Amino acid sequence: MNDKLVILWTSRDREVALNMVFMYALNAKIHNWWKDLTLIIWGPSSKLLSEDEELQDYISKMKEEGIDIVACKACSNNYGVTEKLEDLDIDVKYMGEPLTNYLKEDYKTITF
Repeated sequence: MNDKLVILWTSRDREVALNMVFMYALNAKIHNWWKDLTLIIWGPSSKLLSEDEELQDYISKMKEEGIDIVACKACSNNYGVTEKLEDLDIDVKYMGEPLTNYLKEDYKTITF
């Protein structure tokens, strides 16, 4: 059984973040629905996260539970928020190749 999930979060919609992306990711980890869970912050979501303290607190909770959280550096550079994301202890790196590898390695992937 494939027990690896990547959540690709691209939406700038705060309600989607709180009531789907973050809620599912945190519960999936707490309840061991997935052994390996990665959240990728990509595009407009990086700007939203850089500005929203409640979302930042939620990210901290997810990190404490062991969710791997990474952000696309090209996107964060475009929005001017790379340093802010790094200050949140998020691994900010170019994600095109890693995402491609996740897909080729048959990780389950959902996008919001």
